[in-house]
Amino acid sequence: MPVANSSSASPPLLAAQYLRMSTEHQQYSTENQNEAIERYAHAHGMQIVRTYSDFGRSGLNIAGREGLQQLLADAKDGTANCSVVLVYDVSRWGRFQDADESAYYEYVLKSLGIKVHYCAEQFENDGSLPSALLKTIKRTMAGEYSRELSVKVFAGQCRLVEMGFRQGGPAGYGLRRKLIDRDGNDKSVLARGERKSLQTDRVVLIPGPKDEIGIVEEIFERFVNRGENESHIADALNRRGVPSDLGRPWTRGSIHQILTNPKYVGMNIYNRRSFKLKRKRVKNPVEMWITKPGAFEPVIAAELFVKARTIIDARHVHLTDGELLVRLKQLLERFGHLSGFLIDEATDMPSSSAYASRFGGLHRAYELIGWTANRDFAYIEVNRRIRKQHPATTQQILQSLSSIGASVFQEEATGALTINGQYTATLVLARCLQTPAGNPRWHLRFDKGLLPDITIAARLAPDNESILDYYLFPAMDVIWRQLRVARDNGVVLDAYRFDNLNFFLELAKRTPVEKIS
Repeated sequence: MPVANSSSASPPLLAAQYLRMSTEHQQYSTENQNEAIERYAHAHGMQIVRTYSDFGRSGLNIAGREGLQQLLADAKDGTANCSVVLVYDVSRWGRFQDADESAYYEYVLKSLGIKVHYCAEQFENDGSLPSALLKTIKRTMAGEYSRELSVKVFAGQCRLVEMGFRQGGPAGYGLRRKLIDRDGNDKSVLARGERKSLQTDRVVLIPGPKDEIGIVEEIFERFVNRGENESHIADALNRRGVPSDLGRPWTRGSIHQILTNPKYVGMNIYNRRSFKLKRKRVKNPVEMWITKPGAFEPVIAAELFVKARTIIDARHVHLTDGELLVRLKQLLERFGHLSGFLIDEATDMPSSSAYASRFGGLHRAYELIGWTANRDFAYIEVNRRIRKQHPATTQQILQSLSSIGASVFQEEATGALTINGQYTATLVLARCLQTPAGNPRWHLRFDKGLLPDITIAARLAPDNESILDYYLFPAMDVIWRQLRVARDNGVVLDAYRFDNLNFFLELAKRTPVEKIS
């Protein structure tokens, strides 16, 4: 009901509204949300004083949702200036794949005295049993909708690839994207950054301007028939002032990309990498790729492309430690110095990461050939020692969990711990750095790709040997990728600080049923 207009009427509740749309194509979505929220606020005697919004943002997680992150941050530091947050419905709050994550963000606001209202839902968010059950169902349905949609979209994209249509990404040098209608009739050539406007339209690749095609042919001819490497070809094109497709100078990498991409022989390839539901990006094995030979008009002959790939594949042979060091010494003799960039840019050299992996660091490989860079490698030694300390510390945590009766599984590839089959935890060791004034600082890096439920951030003492203390960050509160902390950081951060892991171990401790009863 409208609020009575009298001097005795209660002041309106101050409210903030949160708006979200998942794609830029939903141009009227936020307007509809705003209109419905304003009606709800008027009917319940509320005044909207702030708006937090995420336009074109997925609701699968909190990453990239600056509006929601800002709302939580303002609530925590007391600057939100509201007692109510109005959201259109549960799905606009988020389509989190874990319904508990959606509940957690609402709980954070509730614990700070800010209640969330879902304006278009058929239940009042009053904490009653029916409300809690319906809200949980709605959260689960919101996440399930995204999962089902992901499967359907992926299947549709694979089908379109097999039909010869292009899926995403710029065309590349020497190629262009052509728009066709549902009947296969030509419509227009898309400029860089342009997108189709109709869902029924499709995109195919076509050869680009003749001068660009000539450059592509020249790249393959120089590489296959003249034996020139990518760096020499890039230098030759740059000396002539030929720009790449981005208008920048050519590099070894941009030449290599042309020599290895099968789209130049008309092949359509999809699903080489996956990033489903905003989870960790992974490289898929070849058998999972979706391919369509002859999808586009080729720019160069297939035989020439095969010869180029044969030359490139022949580089990937296993070299002994001695052979690696011989090549490194030859590179030093050619340039007079060494660096990771220089190694990576040399065509006849393995990657710098290969040297680091084989010899325990680039500086160690440099030492083995008798060369020392004019740099202080002490920090590298510290980092190497910390990397060795990480698995040992993780193993200690695992043993402590097992000693209290917890069930623990450690993932071999990432080292993540799955505890009691219910939640995951990962360890981060933070090296102690010194400011010019001599004050200690720690740089915490959070791995959003692993998405652990709890991140154990162990701060090392100034000697970087022993552990000073621990921070326990729940995934719901990790809104940073990196965090720089001092010895004391105030209640906002130090609320997560512990002198030891006793609290963490208590979370995993199981209590016999008879004790509960």
